[in-house]
Amino acid sequence: MKKETSIVVSFVLLVLMASLYRILPGRPLGFAPQIAMALFAGSIVKNKKFSFLLPLFSMLISDIIYEVLFEYSLSPVPGFYSGQFLNYLLFVGLTVVGFAVNQTKPIQILAGAIASTTLYFMLSNFAVWIGGGLDITNLPYPKTMTGLLHCYAEAIPFYRGSLYATLIFSAVLFGGYFLINKYFMQKLVLSKA
Repeated sequence: MKKETSIVVSFVLLVLMASLYRILPGRPLGFAPQIAMALFAGSIVKNKKFSFLLPLFSMLISDIIYEVLFEYSLSPVPGFYSGQFLNYLLFVGLTVVGFAVNQTKPIQILAGAIASTTLYFMLSNFAVWIGGGLDITNLPYPKTMTGLLHCYAEAIPFYRGSLYATLIFSAVLFGGYFLINKYFMQKLVLSKA
């Protein structure tokens, strides 16, 4: 029971830290841990239903904080906007990508990080293009191939930030998990013996 409690506390703290990090002012465009969290949760969490909660709660908490800050004119970014449901749906998909990642194989973690970031970039920006821009972007793109390419080109700084963040936070999450299991759990087992 103690191990299960520590796992729940660890996940709650992870969600809170990631949520607070996402709203930090001045962080690089797209540099947030949520994509790495979705990949990590899909790969690590045994109960697949629970694995979806980690990135979704993190997004929801930070969106609530964003909305409160926006309502009090402390942030130019609203927490809730039209089309946001798609964003949450994409994170569900990214968690599914994590199902295919073997937590013990760094090359799979690397491939999963690149694939999930690229998938999110391609699908979210396609949705912006097809929808004529989200409330927060106010960028209507013409429904032509040129408009689509312009939409993708405008989002490259976000993609770059997301890719760096996903690679770094994946290394922290998967590496931390590996070290905890290898060293601390072994010591815990040995101390009980």
